[in-house]
Amino acid sequence: MTNLLEKFNKQLMLVLAKKVPEFHPGDDLKITFKIADGVSERMQVFEGVCISKRNRGLHSSFAIRKVSHGESIVSQFFIYSPALASVQVIRRGKVRRAKLYYLCKLFGKAARIKERATYKSNSSK
Repeated sequence: MTNLLEKFNKQLMLVLAKKVPEFHPGDDLKITFKIADGVSERMQVFEGVCISKRNRGLHSSFAIRKVSHGESIVSQFFIYSPALASVQVIRRGKVRRAKLYYLCKLFGKAARIKERATYKSNSSK
């Protein structure tokens, strides 16, 4: 039974395949998603720090934290959801943990994350 379910999930992942860039917890992301307002649909942007990522095939998701009007807002997005329009990586963060839930209690300078340095290979010499 589980084998049949895994097969179905893999097929559905191929159908719903999205071009989501590679990102990790600590990265600043810009998420665009669809919201239904009554009869019409509109696109909304949610920009913040990725505090967790869950890789579970079709049920993969990630949580984003942003600060709005002095209030910490955490929102969870499913990667294979039809409501998710796009994901952009704005800045790469250097962290040593996989889950950054401790950031939810911090504000201002205390909640800063250093930027990860990306080095180019020296194979062109």
